[in-house]
Amino acid sequence: MISMANKRTGLLAFAAVLATCAATTGHAQAPKVFTIKANEIKAEVAPTMWGLFFEDINQGADGGLYAELVKNRSFEFDVAGMGWKEIKNKDTDGSALYQNRGNANPANRRYVQLKSASGRYGLANEGFKGMGIKQGMQYDFSVLARQHEGSSGSLLVELVDEKGTVIGSTSVKPGSTDWVKYNASFVANATVPKASLNVVLTGKSGMDLDMISLFPKDTWKGRKGGLRADMVQLLADMKPGFFRFPGGCIVEGRTLDERFQWKKTIGNPEDRELIINRWNVEFKHRLSPDYFQSFGLGFFEYFQLCEDIGASPLPILNAGMACQFNTAEVVPLDELQPYIQDALDLVEFANGPATSPWGKKRAEMGHPEPFHMTMIGVGNENWGPQYIERLKVFTKAINDKYPEIKIVNSSGTDPSGDRFDYLDKELRAMNVDIIDEHYYRAPQWFLENAGRYDNYDRKGPKVFAGEYAAQSVRIASPDNKNNWHCAMSEAAFMTGLERNADVVVMASYAPLFAHAEGWQWTPDLIWVDNLRSYGTANYQVQKLFSLNKGTHVIPVLLDNKAVTGQDGYYASATIDRKTNELILKVVNSTGKRQSGAFVIDGAKKVQAKGSLTVISSTNLEAVNSFEAPDTISPKVSSISIKNKRINLDLNPYSVNMVKVKI
Repeated sequence: MISMANKRTGLLAFAAVLATCAATTGHAQAPKVFTIKANEIKAEVAPTMWGLFFEDINQGADGGLYAELVKNRSFEFDVAGMGWKEIKNKDTDGSALYQNRGNANPANRRYVQLKSASGRYGLANEGFKGMGIKQGMQYDFSVLARQHEGSSGSLLVELVDEKGTVIGSTSVKPGSTDWVKYNASFVANATVPKASLNVVLTGKSGMDLDMISLFPKDTWKGRKGGLRADMVQLLADMKPGFFRFPGGCIVEGRTLDERFQWKKTIGNPEDRELIINRWNVEFKHRLSPDYFQSFGLGFFEYFQLCEDIGASPLPILNAGMACQFNTAEVVPLDELQPYIQDALDLVEFANGPATSPWGKKRAEMGHPEPFHMTMIGVGNENWGPQYIERLKVFTKAINDKYPEIKIVNSSGTDPSGDRFDYLDKELRAMNVDIIDEHYYRAPQWFLENAGRYDNYDRKGPKVFAGEYAAQSVRIASPDNKNNWHCAMSEAAFMTGLERNADVVVMASYAPLFAHAEGWQWTPDLIWVDNLRSYGTANYQVQKLFSLNKGTHVIPVLLDNKAVTGQDGYYASATIDRKTNELILKVVNSTGKRQSGAFVIDGAKKVQAKGSLTVISSTNLEAVNSFEAPDTISPKVSSISIKNKRINLDLNPYSVNMVKVKI
C-alpha cells in the first residue's frame, strides 16, 4: 500500500510534469484578472494625442516626399554642376558654362549656358540616387530658358535607363531671348528604378537654362510640382492628430546662417533660396555632400499637407540659437527682434485674413482661407540659461499679440540629467503651455518607463513626447534596426502615455522617413526607395494607437494598480463616446504565452461580440522590408465577450487591442 506521503510526492511530481508540458507546448497559464473601470473617466484624450514629426533628414524632402526628380535643378549647390554631367559624342563641339549673376537674383544666382557648334551636346542629371520611373506614367518637364541671339535650336528631353536606352522623350523650342518658362509632357514606356534625364541641344545652337524640372503626374491630389503620393498616403492612413515641421535640428542649422527661415520657403519655387542641409556633413559614416534644401517643400506646402491629412499644424521656429552640438551660436538678446517678428508673421500667414500683409501672401499662393494654426514651437532641443532668456522674450511677444496660440517649449535633448532638470524647473516656473520631451533610448528604457507620467503634476504644463524611438544598438548607430523588439517596447511605453492623457497631449515617433540609399540616421518610421515605400513594425504600432485613441481614458487595474509591467503586462483603456466603444490595449512583453481576464466594471451592457487586433512576432529581431512589407502587421479577428468579461490568450511578444460596443 502506498503511503500518503508518497501519494503527495507523486501528485506533486505529476503536477510538475503537467506544468512543464504546458510551458513547453505553449499553453497559457492561469489567467490574471484585470479590472476595467468603464464608468470612471480619468482624462480626456486630446485630438492631437498621436501625430507625426517631419524633418528633412534621410532624404526626407528633396528626393523623398517632394516629388521633384531633378537634383540641383537650379545649379545652386556649392558645386554648381553637382548631379550633372556632360553628354557629348566624339565629333561634338559644345560647352557648358555656369553663370553667376550675383545679387541681381540672390535667391537664384546661377544658371547654365549651353552652346553646341556640332554633334550631340547637353547635360545629364542623375536624380536623387537615380530617378524612379513608372511605365505608362506621364512626366511633366519644365525649364526656364532663353535663346541666344541668332540661335534657333530646340532642347531634346530624354529619360534613359541605366544602359542609356531612351524610355521617354519630348522637346521644347525656346522662342525668346528673354527668360520664359516652357512646359512639355511625355509618357514613359518602361519601369526603371534608376533612370536619368538628358537635356540635349539639337543642331547648332545656344541657350541658357535654369530650373530644369521633372515631376510625375501622379503626385498627391494630382498637384503640379507636388508631393509623392505613396508617401503621403502612408501618413494619411494614420489619421494623425498633428504634424510637426520642419524639424528637428534643421530648424537650428549648424550655424545661424544655415537655420531654417520660413519666409524664404514660400512664393514661386524659383524664388526660394536654397541652403545646405545640416545633415550634409553631420555623420562621418554617412557623408552626403549633395544634400541641400531646395525648399520646393516649404511652409505653404507643409500647411497644405496638414489640411489634406486632417492634422493640426505645429511649426517649430528658431529661437535665436544654432545647434548647440555644432557651433552653439546665439543672437544677442538686443538683436532678437527679427526672429520674434518671424514668429508673429507666421501666425498671420497661417491664420490672418487675406487682407492682412502675410495673409495676402497665403491667398496669392492659392489659399485665401486660414489654416487654423493653434500652436507654435520656439526652439528645438535647445538648453541652458541662454534658451530660457530668449524663450521669455518670445513668449511675451506671442502671448501679447496672439494669446490663443499655445507655445511648445524645449526640454533639451534627453529625458533626464542636468539639462533636463534645469529646463523642467524653469519651464514649470514660467507656467508654459507645453513641454517637449525627447527620448532615444534602448528598448528596456521604454519598458521601464511606462509609468513615467503617473506622478506628474496634473495642474502643471502639458507634455509633448516630441521625439522618441527605441534604439536597437545605441543612439545614432548606423546599425540600429526597426525590429519588433523596439516596436513592442514603444507600444508598452505608449500605454503609459495614453493612460496619462491628462498630462501628455501629443506624441510622435522620430524620424519619419528614410531613403534606403540616402539615410543618415536610423531607425525611422517609414522607408522608401525610388519606387516603393513601406511602414516598419514601429509604423504599425503607431498607426494602431493613432486610429484607435478613443475620447476618454478609463482605468485598467491589476491588483488595484495601473498595469505598468507586472509580469510583463502593459495595458491602457479608453472609451470612444462617438462610437460607444471600449478600446483596450494590452502588451505581453514576455516570450511566453499569457492569459488575461479583463472584467468590465461599470458598464450597463457589453456587446457579445468585439474585434481583436494583434501585432506579434516570436522573433524580436524581425523587421519589415521592401520585399516583405507585411511581415509584422496587424491581424484582426472577432472575439466573444461573456458576462462583461474579455478573456485574452496573449501571444508572446504581442501588442493586442480589443474593441467592443458598450
